[in-house]
Amino acid sequence: MVPDISTGSRTYGLLNYLYGPGRRDEHTDPHLVASWMPGLALDPGRDPAATLKQLTDRLDLPVLALPKNRRPARHVWHCPVRTAPGDRHLTDGEWAEVALRIVHATGIAEDGDDKACRWVAVRHADDHIHLVATLVREDGRRPRRHEDGIRAQAECRKIEAHFGLQILNGGDRTAAQRPTSAERAKAERAGRTETARETLRQSVRQALAGAASEEEFFHRLVEAGLRIEKRIAPSGDTLGYKVALPGDRNRDGEPIWFSGSRLAPDLSLPKIRQRLDARLPDEDAAVNDHAGAREPRPARARREAAHVAERAASALSGDDDADSAAQLVGVGELLDAVAQTSPGSTRKELAEAARAFERATRSHIRAERADNRAIRSAARGIIRAGNALGKGEDGGATAMLLSTMLLVTIAAVRWHSARGHAQQAVAAQQAAQHLRVAYESAAAAPMTAMSEQGRRLPAPVRQRYAGTLEATLPEQADRLLREPGWDALAATLDQAERAGHDPDALLQQAIEWRELGTADSVTDVLVWRLRRLSKLPATVDQPHTPRNSRTPWQPTPKPQAPAPAARPNLSDPRQRGARR
Repeated sequence: MVPDISTGSRTYGLLNYLYGPGRRDEHTDPHLVASWMPGLALDPGRDPAATLKQLTDRLDLPVLALPKNRRPARHVWHCPVRTAPGDRHLTDGEWAEVALRIVHATGIAEDGDDKACRWVAVRHADDHIHLVATLVREDGRRPRRHEDGIRAQAECRKIEAHFGLQILNGGDRTAAQRPTSAERAKAERAGRTETARETLRQSVRQALAGAASEEEFFHRLVEAGLRIEKRIAPSGDTLGYKVALPGDRNRDGEPIWFSGSRLAPDLSLPKIRQRLDARLPDEDAAVNDHAGAREPRPARARREAAHVAERAASALSGDDDADSAAQLVGVGELLDAVAQTSPGSTRKELAEAARAFERATRSHIRAERADNRAIRSAARGIIRAGNALGKGEDGGATAMLLSTMLLVTIAAVRWHSARGHAQQAVAAQQAAQHLRVAYESAAAAPMTAMSEQGRRLPAPVRQRYAGTLEATLPEQADRLLREPGWDALAATLDQAERAGHDPDALLQQAIEWRELGTADSVTDVLVWRLRRLSKLPATVDQPHTPRNSRTPWQPTPKPQAPAPAARPNLSDPRQRGARR
């Protein structure tokens, strides 16, 4: 059950919308289910003689009784209360009880207070009601509604338990402000899928990803096409900033500005400066650029970021909460960087992953003293390297990074869950779901090529690598040999051995790097770790068999009549898919 409190200035306008057909004729049978005084509050939905003007006048009477200079400018209190999808439909009587409990908990009309604010509860749909109150009591005073949103949330958790509804996660006051109903309606009229507030929040985050200085951050905002206005002190120092979308104007034709703190708590200028205070390790790269050095290719930047992301995942399993909180902020920047430089095949899912994960970067655990320069530097490297093509080495390196990022987000879910951060854990889980889809898209081509190469290995070679897997992961070997990624893992071990590595030692190193229990596909994770540790290309060419090819494990065969090909024993998982 979700309450959403806002204030306004026009009682009649709000009631006219609630009793009207809605924007898409979705309002059905609007009527009162409760009010400050049954009988005194008229119901234009059920009483043909009652009008919206009469109901407005009765609600506004305490406000109009005040001298004009004492009337509050925003005297209308509005709180929609909605059940979660899948919950049963409450009756009018149950909704009346919900309304009474909410106005009591928020201080609008406490039980037994005959001088409380006037209010009504309007129902025009099965799954929600709208509470409307005027913020002047019968005695002319203002209601005590400090932190009414927090108190409404807490009361909704009790109501959910009382009525047997879904128990939703409670807030902790670290979430970004949600768009208002007016903002959503404006976006809908303009044909936009998101509000100006949401678009600006995402654009500011992308501008901040990997930025090395305040000047670079502001320059990126301008490059993104945003209107920006700084608040300058008499000394010339910048005190704050605000942004607006081009063309987004109010009734007077003025731009609609949002300060950073209105977009999200961690996007205020002081919070941004805390991130930018530490000098990024790769700052000297800017000097090389002026000297004519090439920026790293997207594939190289992603490969390096995968290694840094592995270390962030390890930090989340440690005991230093401040360091973990800092790493989460860095992971959010890294996701923003990858999302805006990814090819079209994965960009949408990665943008949704970054949007979801930003909620997981904020909690009450402070990260001021921790160091996340390495992961922020990785985000910067990805931005500077430019857009990836999504094929060849770029595609394999993207899959390598996304495989690691998926492990990081799962580690974030576990970290937040262990500390009771319910909303953050859900956000990280949503990000992981989008990352899975993006990974499957990015990994399809390189994993297919490696799997084909693995299936072409001689059966004795495959059996030897199966034995290596059994020796290093004895309890999981049978399952891993049945995973779709086993053929690609065999090809990777073969390629690493040809490059001079000991496959047994290399596989042991990959396993010890970090636990694999949270991986969706252990073989996939091992493939990318092995290729990174052994510095193998992130992808392979389409497999082919050169004439007169040799391998170091078989002597050159003597000329003789070809023998019939041995058929693999399909009951033995080590030989499944084996090809002569």
